[in-house]
Amino acid sequence: MTCKSLLNRKLTKSVSKFLALLLFVFVLFSCRDFDESLLYGKWHSGTLYYRYDPGYRGVTWDESDEVDEEDAQSFEWSLNGSELTHIHIMEMGGQRIPKVYKVTELTKNRLVYNDSNKSYYFKK
Repeated sequence: MTCKSLLNRKLTKSVSKFLALLLFVFVLFSCRDFDESLLYGKWHSGTLYYRYDPGYRGVTWDESDEVDEEDAQSFEWSLNGSELTHIHIMEMGGQRIPKVYKVTELTKNRLVYNDSNKSYYFKK
């Protein structure tokens, strides 16, 4: 066996190990579970508010639209792993509109999630 083929073999093993480690790290962080009780309470991002209540219900409102908490739109929510689902319940007709997000950070004071187009940052 030549030095060149031995070097190629070692390099291939090193690259394979690195890719396996990278895949492991990706799977580890993509399957992260968050404590749903950290969601409970009122969150805001500028004038946009979400209130997550126990029992998987909540309300949302935007003060820039001159809507306050009393007139907020109802929604149901669930958190499975890092997947946060809002099901907005429309007042007229009771239509249910689902929106699904991926939570990337959830602490007692900070909530970050995203959809395919945008990231959302909230503070408690």
